[in-house]
Amino acid sequence: MRTHALMYHDFVDGDPDVSGFAGAGPARYKLSTARFREHLDALGEALSDPPAVVDDLLTGDSGRTAWVLTFDDGGSTALAAGEELARRQWVGHFFITTGRIGERGFLDTSEIIELRRMGHIIGSHSASHPSRMSSLPERELLDEWRRSVESLTELLGAEIRAASLPGGYYTARVARAAAEAGIVALFTSEPVRRTQTVGECLVFGRLAVKAGTSAAAASRIAAGDSRPWLQAWVGWNVRRLAKALLGKRYERIRAAVLAQRSQPGHH
Repeated sequence: MRTHALMYHDFVDGDPDVSGFAGAGPARYKLSTARFREHLDALGEALSDPPAVVDDLLTGDSGRTAWVLTFDDGGSTALAAGEELARRQWVGHFFITTGRIGERGFLDTSEIIELRRMGHIIGSHSASHPSRMSSLPERELLDEWRRSVESLTELLGAEIRAASLPGGYYTARVARAAAEAGIVALFTSEPVRRTQTVGECLVFGRLAVKAGTSAAAASRIAAGDSRPWLQAWVGWNVRRLAKALLGKRYERIRAAVLAQRSQPGHH
């Protein structure tokens, strides 16, 4: 099975830190309100079917190919995103960092309940959003998934079956720990379309939508055009090699570069 999963985060106008995680790194993934609506309009025009939901992906009822909308972090604009999708009678997957619920810039409990009432899928994005989740000791890794799943289950009174991986560091042990916490569908940040099974968990790749991604490009990604997927895959693997070679230094170097780019006058 192939899935064309788009990974969104927040959409904001003005200060990017008002929703979701703060800083130059997260800001790269935050679209303006107008651009986000342009994306949804373009997706609706380009694709005849609505976005698939995880239950259909798990049972195979979505067919051999499907496109999927996902939203990471649980930033405060996720509710407005859910409303935009509901107007189109579309279902999105909203993955919540449970340790941030109710904090400034993040959804509170009533807003998460409202998203679920609209018919959207609520899933885990870990408890604390560790930057390198795959490097956590086994006990901490499992605890991240379990605490998040338990919090959302208690809040919604429903089984939590889906999750997305924070930070982009994926290994099979992350999926195995997720499965042990009851997660049967895990979305990574790796830009691949083929699904894979790790133990009891079905693993999906996604392509990250950035602030500069055009509506036309989003449509091509969702339709399964191989070119943006291949380009993203090459970039992903270059970064993966750099992460392996540099270790923790990679994050420090990346943060310094992004901070420099965000300075006024930088080109």
